[in-house]
Amino acid sequence: MKLLTSPISSNWFYYMTMASLAQAMPSLNQTGNSVNSIGNGSNDNSQFLMLLNTMMQGSASNIPTTLPLGENQIFPQLTSPYTPLNLQHVDTSNIAVNSSVTSDFNFKPMQFMKLDNSLEGKLGGTAMHFINAGKKYDIHPGLLSAIAIHETGNGSSKAVNEKLNVAGMMGKGGLKSYESIEDSIFDMARNLRQNYLDQGKDTVAKIGAKYAPIGVSNDPTGLNNHWVQGVNRHFNSLT
Repeated sequence: MKLLTSPISSNWFYYMTMASLAQAMPSLNQTGNSVNSIGNGSNDNSQFLMLLNTMMQGSASNIPTTLPLGENQIFPQLTSPYTPLNLQHVDTSNIAVNSSVTSDFNFKPMQFMKLDNSLEGKLGGTAMHFINAGKKYDIHPGLLSAIAIHETGNGSSKAVNEKLNVAGMMGKGGLKSYESIEDSIFDMARNLRQNYLDQGKDTVAKIGAKYAPIGVSNDPTGLNNHWVQGVNRHFNSLT
């Protein structure tokens, strides 16, 4: 049986119970059950009804219709006051921007596994070096990787196997030698940032015109003719 718990339902149950008792009073008297009289009145049932009416009026006036919020067990009062968020406007008008650098090759995240799976030979396992060098010099790791793949035949050239040179970097004595592949990658990134991207050479064609110029004496077999096309192809496949 469902219990009646609201103030109105409880009062109704109380009144109906008391009224039923009152109606039962005459039969109780007839069966010999005694009912204490109140005062000297001769009608016990009437006196009981008067008493019941007084009790109902008193009880009804003392029953609160609502509970204070703090006493409500279903919705307890919050212990801490609500503090509205204070959203502050960030002024970006004074942030310095080098408008002369329009490169599309600034650093962007790459899928590590895709890059790692694309590198072979001496370049195998060096994906993180390309990413870290890209972060340091703000260069897209895909551009660094594309140049290294093209210059070394994806890790198979004599330069990368004997001198750990991944980018065809030249020094005073000719092709530079490095102590590690990592050193060579970071040197390539430094060179590209300082001498190419920061100089406005923001496409593979512009970079290639200086990096691998066509018709120079140190390119007797004409490999530089394919530099721009090859680097673009590798870059597009990586990105």
